[in-house]
Amino acid sequence: MSKPQTLSIIACGKVGQTLARLWVQHSAIQLQDILNTTIASSTRAVAFIGAGRVASDYADLQAADIFLIAAPDDQIAACCTALANSGRLSAGNIVFHCSGALPASILASASRQGAAVASVHPIRSFAVPEKVVANFAGTYCGVEGEPAALDMLQPLFKAIGAQTVTIHGDNKVLYHAGAVFASNYLVTLMDTAVQAYGKAGIPPDVALKMMATLVRETTENVLQLGPEQALTGPIARGDVATVVRQYRAVNNWYQRYGRLYKQMGKLTAELARRRKTR
Repeated sequence: MSKPQTLSIIACGKVGQTLARLWVQHSAIQLQDILNTTIASSTRAVAFIGAGRVASDYADLQAADIFLIAAPDDQIAACCTALANSGRLSAGNIVFHCSGALPASILASASRQGAAVASVHPIRSFAVPEKVVANFAGTYCGVEGEPAALDMLQPLFKAIGAQTVTIHGDNKVLYHAGAVFASNYLVTLMDTAVQAYGKAGIPPDVALKMMATLVRETTENVLQLGPEQALTGPIARGDVATVVRQYRAVNNWYQRYGRLYKQMGKLTAELARRRKTR
């Protein structure tokens, strides 16, 4: 049996801790160093993972086969440059990040040291790492980068139950925008619904309970049937009068929501037309 690859993590927050714990549990890698901005933070990460050594700075890093830079997007390039300048990189090393918005090419400073670079973005919310650890299997991960890096990384992710999907690096930002529409903006739309219910005299906690079945059933229908077949409501059935009346009421109440209603109405009408042509 071959010896596991060694891995060190820079800026090991919730994503890095979750992945590392999964890899350790599955004996997929040999975790080496954790380097965070503070010793205390690194110590907490090591405790959560159950393995690894706290590194005091870049100079304290040991040689490793793979380096994961799990920093926030605006810090990835700087962390990579610091790693490249540390002298710890050489040909054969793998350096990758987990950003959904940035391409692997942001790791250019590592490439100049001979390392192969990649990006692997798990399409999950890591707000509660323990929950993700418990049900990570089946998680889709968008991958792009150099073949040498992906050849090593994809088996590691598959070992913890991930399903990898290759994406085009030059359209990475649109890929991430898709996740924002599906998650972040869905939350915003639901908040808008809560505000509308509130104008009708319904308290927020009651509104959320009222919405629960509708939201869950709609989401399940979209995932099972596709957007076109899941669409219901006044636009889907051609009830223009109701749509106009609702738009006017929303716009009179709050023009920002009125503009949102109008734009969503136009897009929904296009979706309804697509259904009729299929």
